[in-house]
Amino acid sequence: MATIEQIKAPIEREMDEFESKFRHSMKSSVPLLNTITHYIVKRKGKQMRPMVVFLSAGMCGGITDSTFRAAALIELLHTATLVHDDVVDDSNERRGFFL
Repeated sequence: MATIEQIKAPIEREMDEFESKFRHSMKSSVPLLNTITHYIVKRKGKQMRPMVVFLSAGMCGGITDSTFRAAALIELLHTATLVHDDVVDDSNERRGFFL
């Protein structure tokens, strides 16, 4: 069975670039929103969704700026569902960390 590192190897450069672009796109002039998004970006998981986007694009014609936008959108959608679940559940923690 392949490890995450082995799966990520062909797109490692793109994933590093994605992380930088994603962090930059999450910046806001609103202090509270900036604080919230800082914690969201800081608590990133394995980033499986962006990896699937980049691997799929690589197999289907190549990675472009649109690929980076798609990866960011899928990650933001996933994050929004997590935040929604936390609000509905009235949860103060995610993976054992205070929200």
